[in-house]
Parts: sequence; structure tokens; C-alpha cells
Amino acid sequence: MKILIVTQYYFPENFKSNDLSFELAKRGYDVTVLTGIPNYPEGKIFEGYGFFNKRKETIQNVKVIRSLLLPRGNGGGLRLFLNYYSFAFFASVKAFFLGFKNKYDAVIVHEPSPITQFYPALLLKKIWQTPVYFWVMDLWPESLAIAGGVKNKWILKYYENVVTNFYHHSAKILITSKGFRKSINEKGDFDSKITYFPNWAEDSISEGDKTYPIPNLPEGFRVMFAGNIGEAQDLDNIMKAVAELKEYSNIKFILVGDGRKMPFVKDFIEENQLHGTVHIAGRFPVEVMASFFDKADVMLVTLKDDPIFNLTVPAKVQAYMSASKPIITMLNGEGADNIAEAKCGFSVDAGDYQGLAKTILEASKTPKSELEKMGRNSRKFYEENFRMSECITNLEQILKANK
Repeated sequence: MKILIVTQYYFPENFKSNDLSFELAKRGYDVTVLTGIPNYPEGKIFEGYGFFNKRKETIQNVKVIRSLLLPRGNGGGLRLFLNYYSFAFFASVKAFFLGFKNKYDAVIVHEPSPITQFYPALLLKKIWQTPVYFWVMDLWPESLAIAGGVKNKWILKYYENVVTNFYHHSAKILITSKGFRKSINEKGDFDSKITYFPNWAEDSISEGDKTYPIPNLPEGFRVMFAGNIGEAQDLDNIMKAVAELKEYSNIKFILVGDGRKMPFVKDFIEENQLHGTVHIAGRFPVEVMASFFDKADVMLVTLKDDPIFNLTVPAKVQAYMSASKPIITMLNGEGADNIAEAKCGFSVDAGDYQGLAKTILEASKTPKSELEKMGRNSRKFYEENFRMSECITNLEQILKANK
């Protein structure tokens, strides 16, 4: 079975498209990835890559074809627009010629955002009737309005029509959160196309080397936040909770990652004299995360109180669970429901920084044996619901059912 995966983001960028392609290739599928020149998240082209370098390569038996795009730069609105549409245009040109040379059995669109990644697959669907499996990890235009700050109703209506058209041309719509179903069905009668296909955690997190030499972390009760430090993660309220706990010198916050809100975080630390409370570790590859997670007492996951985020299960929930860690959440919806169902941590409503501070204080006083039990519950829930091998096997069944 010949499969084309269309995604703007691919190795050495760290996205689920990597796992998907490598695992399918390992299982004997003929996999090609149509992607862009790597530049996420810093907006600069990765060393060794370029407009004339490594445009074609083979990685773990996956054929990789990189189309031109304008790097995202500092992530400003115009630059992001050009980044998104330059990939959509040049990848569509590549797709046109790939369609002549190859008869693909399926196209999988990996869409963490933007929605414009669907255009190359749409071309293959219209010309060669190749079935398209749309892996929706971010809802548009909701995400554009909330995370992107776009308020213009004409722009939002335009993208609503665009995404509705994409849903119409999809053989299956794979959703990472069950809450996505309602939003998608509001745009048309797509219920028969929708299939739950959740995120998983990378094996390097759940089974990785925990002895990797990482920077020294402060002693105390370690609350660790790992991943993107952006607008959606509600760093404003995280930092307010940190300030509430300033007097408790044994509680230490560890931030592993980077993102657009990091300047705010650093300014907040400076203004509130939180240098002894917050430790910024920086950004590290996913292969190192097992070592970081091993040093944490609890893991923290947060999202803003917005309708779209209330439908979303952050991917870090699965990662934390795979690492057998108790979890503290400040979010609404399915993510918080998972924690409650698994009995693996503590939850407060999105935006409730005072509740978060009280919960972290409570967790710091919880017996270690109880925290370890929550960690075991995390792992159990992960193994039953979010293991990559089971998820990919489920995808195989979906693909074969539609041949």
C-alpha cells in the first residue's frame, strides 16, 4: 500500500508526523512524506537544510520530499500567512507531479495547524481521486479566532467555508479529541466520516533513557511544565499561581521548553523576584524528556478558558501519562475528564490560578506513596488508551476498510 503523508512539519522538527511515517514504514508500507523545509519553532531554516540542500532524502525507509516555503521568521501575522500559503502553493505543485509518477492508495493530511496544509491533498483528490484521510489536530476557524486573534468576521467566514470544503473531500476525518465532533458536525453532516484517533506519547518518553545528563535542577517539590510556552498555555495564570506560592521555598517550578510567551515569563520572574522559585531549563529534544520527567514530582498542563481549548486534549497529557507521572491540570473539558477518569492527579478549572496555587500546595503535602499510586494510574490509562502501536493498528484498519 502506497501512502503519501502531507504535512508542513516533519523531522528534524518534532511532530507526530514523524512517528506516524516511521511506524507505517516499519510495518511494510511504502511511505512518502511531502513536507516543507524545517524551520519550526524558531523561524530559521535548520542547519544543513535550505532551498538547495536536502530537498529529497530517505529517513528510516521513508521517502521525504521537501517543497519550498518562506520560513515563519518571528511568527508575526503577515510572516505566518506567507509561511502557510507558500507551503500550500509549492507543495501543491510538487503533489501534481507526484500524482503523475505515483498511484497512491491514500493521502494522510497531518494538520496541527494551519488548515492550508490540505491543499496539496485536495489536488490529488480532485485529479486522481486519491482518498484523503484528514487528521485534525486543530480546529479552524476557531483556532484562528482564539489563538490567532483574528476578529474579522469575513475572514473567519471564508476559512469556515474552506474547512467545510476540506471535510467534504475527506474520506475520513480523524479527530484527536472527541470534543471535536460537535464543531465539525456544525459545518455539515460529517458524522459518518469522523473517527476518534488520539495522540500518543513518543516511545523516547515512555521508554527512554533516564540517565541522560541534564542541567542541575533545584531541590524541593518539583512542579514541571514541559512543551510549548505560548498563548494557549495560559502562562499569565501559571505565573500568578507561582507568585501566590513564593513564600513556600520548598516548591520549585521547572519550565522545559520555549515559545512566544517566554519573554513575558522572564519579565514576570524579574518583576516579582521569583528567581528562587522558577527554574527555566530551556528547550531540549524529545529524546531527553525522559530524564527531565524522571526528576519531577508532578507534571503541570494548562490551557486558556476558551471554547476551542475546552474541546482539546493537550498532547502533553499523553506524554505525562506515559512517563508514569501524577498530573496537575488547569483546564476544562476532555483533558480534565481524562485525569479524573484515570485518578492520576489534581484538576482545577481553566484560569483559576488561586485554585491552582492551593492544589499545588496540597500536592506538595501529599504522601509520596499516594503520588506514586497516581503515577501508576497514569501509566495504566496511557497503556489502555494512548499507546502508539495500538493507535497505528487502528489506523491500518481504517485505511484497509476504505480500500
